Amino acid sequence: MPSKKHKPEEIIGKLREAEIVLAHGGTTSEACRRIGVTEQTYYRWRKEYGGLKVDQARRMKDLEKENARLRRAVSDLTLDKLILQEAARGNF
Repeated sequence: MPSKKHKPEEIIGKLREAEIVLAHGGTTSEACRRIGVTEQTYYRWRKEYGGLKVDQARRMKDLEKENARLRRAVSDLTLDKLILQEAARGNF
């Protein structure tokens, strides 16, 4: 079965659907079958998105992307600085 990348809005909707099944006395496996994911995926989603609203999840993903971009920029600048320090000492 090919994996599908779910959007945060879809995940939150599916988690809400699962909560309804569980509230009506259903089991976790029934809820997972209903939303079409494995129990492992359900628990991972619940850990990451549980209690979030759609706009909060969207904002969180945007911040994670920005954070990754900034980390790459800092590591690139650090590497440039180290190279320049080595060159200044005449180690090339």
